Amino acid sequence: QVHVVESGGGLVQAGGSLRLSCVASSTIFSISDMGWYRQAPGKQRELVAQITRGGTTNYVPFVRGRFTISKDNAKNTVYLQMNSLEPEDTAVYYCKAEYRLGRTYEYWGQGTQVTVSS
Repeated sequence: QVHVVESGGGLVQAGGSLRLSCVASSTIFSISDMGWYRQAPGKQRELVAQITRGGTTNYVPFVRGRFTISKDNAKNTVYLQMNSLEPEDTAVYYCKAEYRLGRTYEYWGQGTQVTVSS
C-alpha cells in the first residue's frame, strides 16, 4: 500500500523557521517527482516547490530565496526548509508524489498545518 505522510508543521512567529518532512513509500519514492503544495483558507491549493527524481528543483516566485526543497533518497524523505516565514505563509502544506507509467499516478499526503503569527 502506498503512503505519503507529512510532518513538521506548527505555530511560529513571523520571521521564524520550520522544516517540513514528507515520507513516501519506497516503492514510489525513487521513481517520483515530489512536490510541496499549500492551501490557505478560502483559497485554491497552489504549488510551492518541486524536486524531480533526478534532483532538479523548482520554486514559485513567492518562496524563492526563503524556502528550500531537498530530499534524502536513503530515507525516502523530502524536506521543505522554510525560513523568514510570513503570516501569508499560513496554510495547510501538502506533499505529492507523482510518476508516469503509461499514465500519471499521484499520491497526496494528509497535510500539515503551518501557522505564522504576526
